[in-house]
Amino acid sequence: MLKTILLVVEIVVSAALVATVLLQQRGSGLGGAFGGGGDVYYKRRGIEKSLFYATIVLSALLLGIAAALLRVA
Repeated sequence: MLKTILLVVEIVVSAALVATVLLQQRGSGLGGAFGGGGDVYYKRRGIEKSLFYATIVLSALLLGIAAALLRVA
């Protein structure tokens, strides 16, 4: 029973993580990888900052749930 609950929660958290990553502002593509970006310093504000922190929290939560699933299995 606990394993099923953890699996469902893991699926929901992973879907939310994918959504937060996709909602973040897109960079300058491959140009940034080769030094083409003109922005030296970029500060996140508003909803973008919230999405950034949500991504960190969701990834840590996903890691924790995966570790819990290893213990339960």
